[in-house]
Amino acid sequence: MIRRAGKTAPSGGASDVEITLHAMRFHGLVGILPHERDIPQPIEIDLTVTVAPGEGVIDYRELYALAANAVVGQTSFLEGLAARVAKSALDHSPRIRTARVAVRKPHVALPGPLAYAEVVVERRADA
Repeated sequence: MIRRAGKTAPSGGASDVEITLHAMRFHGLVGILPHERDIPQPIEIDLTVTVAPGEGVIDYRELYALAANAVVGQTSFLEGLAARVAKSALDHSPRIRTARVAVRKPHVALPGPLAYAEVVVERRADA
């Protein structure tokens, strides 16, 4: 989905553009329990970046790849994974001003029903 940031962005205007990749699905080692460190689990990631006007394009495939690369290896907490994706997105291009990342884990070891656990981080390039 591409959405112009702001209320009135004329076509071809010089306003920021928001790019979102929803529900990217990966398998990764996320968690602190022994089985979570050994058995890959499904992980779902949303990445939204705000892109400043400029030459060239932000390639969706590259954004997908940086999210996939962040899942490689073991991480203890969803917060760390979300922060890695956000940092990678901001480092990807000087035109990327903000990154919002939601990471969901559907299989959480809790004593009752749960659709998923989700962590959201937002980062700014100027912070």
